[in-house]
Amino acid sequence: MTKFKAWISAARLRTLPLSVSGIVVGSALGYINFLETNIFWLAIATTLGLQILSNFANDYGDGVKGTDNEDRVGPQRALQSGAISKKEMYRGIVFTALITLGVAIALIYVSFGKENFFYSVFFFILGLTAIAAAIKYTMGSSAYGYRGLGDLFVFIFFGLVSVVGCYFLFAKKLNILVFLPAITIGLLSATVLNLNNMRDYYSDKKAGKNTLVVKLGINRARTYHFTLLIIAMLSMLVYLYATYKTPINFLFLIAYIPLLIHIRKVAKTSDSELLDPELKKIALTTFLLSILFSLGQIL
Repeated sequence: MTKFKAWISAARLRTLPLSVSGIVVGSALGYINFLETNIFWLAIATTLGLQILSNFANDYGDGVKGTDNEDRVGPQRALQSGAISKKEMYRGIVFTALITLGVAIALIYVSFGKENFFYSVFFFILGLTAIAAAIKYTMGSSAYGYRGLGDLFVFIFFGLVSVVGCYFLFAKKLNILVFLPAITIGLLSATVLNLNNMRDYYSDKKAGKNTLVVKLGINRARTYHFTLLIIAMLSMLVYLYATYKTPINFLFLIAYIPLLIHIRKVAKTSDSELLDPELKKIALTTFLLSILFSLGQIL
């Protein structure tokens, strides 16, 4: 593997569509012509930067702690394989963090200019917090991913912050109903992480990585998984009921078909290590849901 391919692999491109789902939903709710704005594209760039930063930090943290070893079920990581050294990955994390912060500052300036100083300061602090959260998932002695808190942070940043925050960048106000689709995207994002941790249950438990799945046990983690999915789907349905205008608003229900198929697949799969293919499916389904929901709002 060449160095370039190693970095591409470490960036985990398959995780990127999921990361921008909240931005798409929040933008569609905030401004009908969002695709024509710099706010949307800078928000996309910021979110991609945060996701790639998180992936690099995860690779580094799990690699240094020895969690990524021969027992791991998923794809081999860059640090684990030796394709990228510990020093190189650390520099990549610092570089990605600085680039992401620069793009986030540009996003804040374009959104609020000089007229909304308080909002600018708040979102700057929020941006720093998001960068810190991306890094601290597995890095350091107090990594929250090793204490079963990964799901909570994913729900907050990829759901609430992503959707509601992006909506606010456009609208400059809050709307309580926006929290419903935000809950949906946040829970579906947490579902992807839970699925990942279900797949890695045995290796994580052996390595001392106390994810929520390790804390719950595989059977209760499966029940938790179904709960996340059901509440996610119900939350979007409540939003539909509260805001319905035309039949096109029903469009996002198409994405419920693969979600229901996924629930059946997880229920019938007793060996959690065989769930790896479902990761990509549920991530892409969440992205599909965001696209269909957004089309239903702007058409």
